[in-house]
Amino acid sequence: MSATRTLGVVTAVLAGRAAPYTRPGTSSAIAKRPVEGRIEVGPEGLVCDEQGDRRVHGGVDKALHHYAFDHYAAWRAEIGAHPLLAQPGAFGENLTTRGITEADLCLGDRLRCGEALLEVSQARQPCWKLSDRFGIADMARRVQDSGRTGWYYRVLCGGTLGAGDALVLLERPHPAWTLARLLDLLYRDTLDRAVLEGALALPLVPSWRRLFERRLAQGRVEDWGSRLRGDAAPG
Repeated sequence: MSATRTLGVVTAVLAGRAAPYTRPGTSSAIAKRPVEGRIEVGPEGLVCDEQGDRRVHGGVDKALHHYAFDHYAAWRAEIGAHPLLAQPGAFGENLTTRGITEADLCLGDRLRCGEALLEVSQARQPCWKLSDRFGIADMARRVQDSGRTGWYYRVLCGGTLGAGDALVLLERPHPAWTLARLLDLLYRDTLDRAVLEGALALPLVPSWRRLFERRLAQGRVEDWGSRLRGDAAPG
């Protein structure tokens, strides 16, 4: 399905460098800051950006992380006037906008941003690094439960992008599968066989495909403890 229209405008592009993090032996580039001007983006993201743990962050299926600035007000209402919420970057995002959330995008959507062609590849599965960043022990779980997770793009065609660029929807091949619906399947209505089978017809990233296949085969939900609490983090 083709549906060319402007969804919104990028208000900031952010990048960060990997540095030692909160727990012994860990590294992160979650502390991202706005960058000025036109930024080159390629298959693995912004040329000026880094990831601290390439096993679980970055790569072609997580080249860019987008987080809606619209969600910041809800977080302030929930956790108070946290200093991280004073400006974009609190969630380690590369792109921020107003007016676009997980309810407005579908898996596989293709968008033009500046010179780049982006494709919505997956929603974010929050991890313990968010809890440590905010200093709130269950922040990762709160993000997961809220559905305000943010999402990732793969970069189909590189180029430059920057603050002020429009996000233009070019194609929507799976209009029934908003990111909000997928998040509901991931974390709420987790074992609905019909919905799981429907999701397996989508162009899922390999980790999501394995996850849904295991749920169908085993009839149970995977353990989220390692991701949310960092049970397996070094140290």
